[in-house]
Formats: sequence, structure tokens, C-alpha cells
Amino acid sequence: MRRGPLRGLGLLVVGTLALAGCDSAGQERTTTAQVSPSPTASRTFAPGAAGAGDPYFPSYGNGGYDVAHYTVRVRYDPARDRLTGTTTVRATATANLSAFHLDLAGLTVRSVTVDGAPATHARADDELIVTPATGLTAGNGFAAEVRYDGVPAALRNEALGEGGWLHTADGAIALGQPESASTWFPVNDHPSDKATYDIEITVPKGLTAISNGVPKGRTTRDGWTTWSWSEGAPMASYLSTVVIGRFRVTTGEHKGRPVFSAVTTKVAKGAPDRSIDRTVEVADYLESVFGPYPFDAYGGVVVADDRIRYALETQTRPVYSAGFFRPGDDTGVVAHELAHQWFGNSVSLQRWQDIWLNEGLATYAEWLWAEHTGESTVQRAFDQRYATASGQVWRTPPGRPGVDDLFSESVYQRGAMTVHALRVAVGDTAFFRILRTWAAEWKDGNATTADFVALAERVSGRKLDTLFDAWLYGTERPAEPKPR
Repeated sequence: MRRGPLRGLGLLVVGTLALAGCDSAGQERTTTAQVSPSPTASRTFAPGAAGAGDPYFPSYGNGGYDVAHYTVRVRYDPARDRLTGTTTVRATATANLSAFHLDLAGLTVRSVTVDGAPATHARADDELIVTPATGLTAGNGFAAEVRYDGVPAALRNEALGEGGWLHTADGAIALGQPESASTWFPVNDHPSDKATYDIEITVPKGLTAISNGVPKGRTTRDGWTTWSWSEGAPMASYLSTVVIGRFRVTTGEHKGRPVFSAVTTKVAKGAPDRSIDRTVEVADYLESVFGPYPFDAYGGVVVADDRIRYALETQTRPVYSAGFFRPGDDTGVVAHELAHQWFGNSVSLQRWQDIWLNEGLATYAEWLWAEHTGESTVQRAFDQRYATASGQVWRTPPGRPGVDDLFSESVYQRGAMTVHALRVAVGDTAFFRILRTWAAEWKDGNATTADFVALAERVSGRKLDTLFDAWLYGTERPAEPKPR
């Protein structure tokens, strides 16, 4: 994600992070748990945890199961601001479960079934607690279907602002970080549990309904149009989106993949359209640096809403505030959000503390793109930030920023300076091999800062703990990096 639209040194973006207290010491690779049943496994059943274990956000996500796929079907009437939905969650139990939690904010649940049998359900704030007719055994798959309706509303985080379903004059926008998905479908709302998605959105005829992944067509009946989308690569829940309204839509194909982009008709045709039209050009450049583009579709969406003053890397189809393009064309923000398709989306955070892995690398991609286009150089970008960064940037360690500074300038700018310090330390050949190896080896997975440090040391053949300790965890300005 990028905060904005700010020009100069302060272009910020928002992405994802990780657990508290991580240092640069090595750590085992973290992946989504798969539990195989054992003949001697206990048959004691217990409720799953009402949280994924993230110290920054203890209530986010849930424990006891691993989601494989969501099928989300929603119908939205903007005139009444009313949503009706049916979501099927296909998952595998990772413990013997007597009950499990899903995150769902505000909406009224009408019924729940598990594997076709009626299940008991209860609510506790933004938690939906499901008790199946029989216990779920560790290692076995199950399907939970939830029917619900109501007036969706955004979630308010005191430190991070508003996110989730936002009613607009001509439709709605579902967007936000670190949480938003639970405002329109029941979900395990933490990036550590990625899944694939099929999404259908039914809206009044004449409106466009945009989501993630490959467009699967639309059908119209009785004055309503259903738009279908499919994301076949694992996706963190906060990267899901729905945007409903009136748009100038551009479609095409690039390298055998569909391209679907849209610009709200609330803004005049011009810089937003030209900037988004360069999406595949920017993606091709980044592919030359980071390795193969990781998804099956391209695109972007420009919205005009005073509540959205940022861009977010929603998977395959980033959403941009129109404000970024008021001064003119801006492919820098496009480069930032597209870089997240590799770093943040394909390689996702295991815990929110490590968000610098997303934002530092995406900000560095902006610097690379500016050098590629002749606008600046990476070294000049680093020198400017290093010389002019505020004291708060140096006092806030990007590898352990705390909840209040999760999307601070330190995470973005000092995060990017950390990336450049690594480049200077190991040299260009090893540096770009590190980036490509990171994107390839952790594709579709979840990782931590310790995983990145371990990989960088392995690829470069150098011990890098001193460098990362100073740049990620220190509270004073590190010495300016010098080539060996």
C-alpha cells in the first residue's frame, strides 16, 4: 500500500507485516500447517482459537484449521445499502475441533452448515463461532456454508484508520489493510492463512462489479448483472476486494493473461487512464528484475472517494486513489503496487510485524523504476532519504515498528534504505540474485524477516546480522553504507 498522494520523499505505501520481537537470527521457514492424522492421535475435541497468534493483532484470524478455498457469492443493492451473501469455506482441520471461529463483522447470519449438516452458530463481537453437529478430526477436510445479510460497514482501527466495506454514491468499495474482508464475507482474516477464491457479485444492471483474478464473464437477468471472478493463486484475505460503480473499463490480453482495468467516471479521462494503461509495461520491467510475474491476470482500478487516500496492492488488480494522478501521470505508484504482487502478495507475511518486507521492497522498486525511466537514480533516491529523514524515522525500527507505526515513514523509506544497504554490502550480482531467489523460493507462501536474512546470507555467502540489526532494529541512524 502507498499512502498519498504525497510527492517527493514521503511517498508511502501500505502492505503487510509479522510477529513481535524478531531479530536477524535464523529461523525455520514458516508455512501453512498441514496436520496428518495419526493412529494414536487423541480423539479429544476442543474449540479452535479465536485468533491466529499475531502479537500485533491478537484477535485477527483464527486457529485450528487451514482454508484452501473460498466461494463468495454476494448480491448488493446500493439504493438500500444492503448485502446478501452465501460463502462456502473449504478447509482442513489442523486440530480435533469441537467448534471453530470465522471473522465476520456486523452482518446477520441466517444459517450455517458444515458438510451439508446444520451447525449451531453464535456471535461474539466480530467473531462467528460455529459448532458442527459432529467434531472435525485433524487432517480431514470440511466445507462450511454461511448464509448472511445486512448493511455492511467499515471497521475502525484507532491507529490505522478505516477499512472494509464503504458505501458510495454509485455503489461500494471493499478495501483496507490490515483487515477488510470480514466486512463482506466470513473469513480467516489473517495473511498467514492464504487461500484461492471464486467471487460472484450481483449488482443492478448498468453497474460494474470488479474483484480479483481472472474475469469469468457476466450474466444479466431481471435487471441484475452477476460478475464472476476467479483467483487461482493463494491470496491473503486483506488483498481481496470488491469495487462497484460506473467505470471506464479497458480489457485486453498480455502474455496470454487477461488485462482488466477500470477508471471511475467521476474523474475526467486523462492521467489516471494513461498511468493505468502502462500497467503491463511496468510489470514487464519488474519481471526482468524480480523474475516471472506470479499471477494469471493484470489490471488496476482507480477510485475517487475522500475516505481512500492511498493505493493498495489488491491481488492482480491494485486499487488507486484518483488523487495520485491529479498532478499528472504517475507510474511510480503503479510500480510500487505492482512490486507488491511479488513482495506482499505472492510472498506474504507470516506476521504483521515484518511489514517492511512488503513496503521496503516495493518502495525500492519505485526507485528502480525511476532509474529505468531516467527520472532519477537509485543512489540519488537513497542519498536524499538518508540525508533528510526525520529523527522519528531513525527512532522507529522498521523491523519492529509497533502497531501505531505499522505504516510509518520508517517502514517505507528506512525499509527501502535497508534494501539498498544490502545491495551495497553484497554487490549487484548477489543482490539481484537474492531478490529473484526470494520471489521464487517463497512463491505462494508466507515468510518472516528471519527467513529473508537467512536467504540473503546463503545466496551472498556473507554474514549479514550486523547490517540488518543496525538498519531494521536500531534506534539511531546507521553509518552510510560503503561498497566493499
